[in-house]
Amino acid sequence: MIRTVIVDDEPKNIRILHGLLQTYCPQIQITGEADGFHKALELIDSVHPDLLFLDIEMPYGNAFDLLEKIMPVRFEIIFVTAFNDYALKAFKYSALDYLLKPVNIDELKTAVVKAEQKLNQKNINFQLNNLISNIKKTELQKIALPLVDGLIFVPVSAITYLHAKGSYTDVHLQIGDVHTTARTIKDYEDMLSPDIFCRVHHSYLINVNHIKKYSKGRGGLVEMEDGALIEVSIRKKDEFLARFGL
Repeated sequence: MIRTVIVDDEPKNIRILHGLLQTYCPQIQITGEADGFHKALELIDSVHPDLLFLDIEMPYGNAFDLLEKIMPVRFEIIFVTAFNDYALKAFKYSALDYLLKPVNIDELKTAVVKAEQKLNQKNINFQLNNLISNIKKTELQKIALPLVDGLIFVPVSAITYLHAKGSYTDVHLQIGDVHTTARTIKDYEDMLSPDIFCRVHHSYLINVNHIKKYSKGRGGLVEMEDGALIEVSIRKKDEFLARFGL
């Protein structure tokens, strides 16, 4: 059984989530509930949960204040939030699970299964550090790349371009490394800042800060600083050139 604590400042939300977990997630054992910052600190310290369902906003401090008080943590976390799009990007960058209110049953069951699978992994504190850092900054600084054997955290600025490989994506870095990741290029396009990354082709998303040269053609050809030559599709040409006032 997964020893679980629910933290939310709204008792109604706690009751709803409690009921959903009892009905749809039989592997969950709810060992405590807290409706505020200080109660949550005391509860976590006393019951030592395997899994924490954590609301973002609480009286006298938010979820990130709480996490900074108790890190390093030894449990998995599923955030429950009504946060805006920017903040959700921070969760995606950090490869941490979140559920939007009102909680969807299928998404809840999936998140619990993923938490169960990750309980024996040791990367939760790296992910939390990355999340808290990203939340506090106006621009997301690092992204978590899901690999076959875990996660690797890289600076966004070090990504030169991304190449679609079906449901996978090759992420090319400035130092020459290439990481094959279990995300689609559309996932990355949604996550990465459109001020920096440009979809020039259905198979390519490039960091405009690493462009060396553009050659004219039907769509044209971009040469990156690492020497890579990337085709610009006819459909994307005008949008690409417009970035540079052309």
